[in-house]
Amino acid sequence: MTFASIGAHPALRRALDARGYAAPTPVQAAVLAPGLAGRDLLVSSRTGSGKTIAFGLLAADAALGAAPSFPPAGAPLALIVAPTRELAIQVQLELAWLYADAGGRVASCVGGMDPRREARALAEGAHVVVGTPGRLVDHLERGRLDLSSLLAV
Repeated sequence: MTFASIGAHPALRRALDARGYAAPTPVQAAVLAPGLAGRDLLVSSRTGSGKTIAFGLLAADAALGAAPSFPPAGAPLALIVAPTRELAIQVQLELAWLYADAGGRVASCVGGMDPRREARALAEGAHVVVGTPGRLVDHLERGRLDLSSLLAV
């Protein structure tokens, strides 16, 4: 099985190849199964099983479709809510390299970081926002985070 055979976008396959990912993990193959396209999923798997990349592939599928790259950044197309700052930052870093070749911008919004810098990143546009609940609510209440264009959560 390959990333091409499970339908991963060509730009993301190039990023995966560059990082040495030869084949999808079982969780990645499972979430990209054709019968699950467009369905809500709840995925539980051990640490290191490839969940972040699996979610990244799914979110990109919704946002990219057949386009060669992401459209200009604006209101986020995907939102990822993480329970801790550390996990949110980890997810942001993973998705940043995964989406780089496709021109994807990933912003993080987490407590303990400069909210003004996050507000600037949101104003400049992001395709994906990764954050913790409290900080995301703060940006929503202040009108800095527009969720009207979301395709994936």
